[in-house]
Amino acid sequence: MNPEDVMRRLELLRQEHRDLDSAISAFAESRPLDQLQLARLKKRKLLLRDEMAMLEDSLIPDIIA
Repeated sequence: MNPEDVMRRLELLRQEHRDLDSAISAFAESRPLDQLQLARLKKRKLLLRDEMAMLEDSLIPDIIA
């Protein structure tokens, strides 16, 4: 992936992460609370964060010290 593709992918992931954050907040306030669905949303959010971190790391050149 070239840097432009990585940046586009990162922006999409960040948007999805923000959307999930809003969905989790709204879902946590709803009654009755579905713990399984809430756990799935949180797990997806963590996976997105991990993928974003990996992509951000790929943008930083390796420096041999």
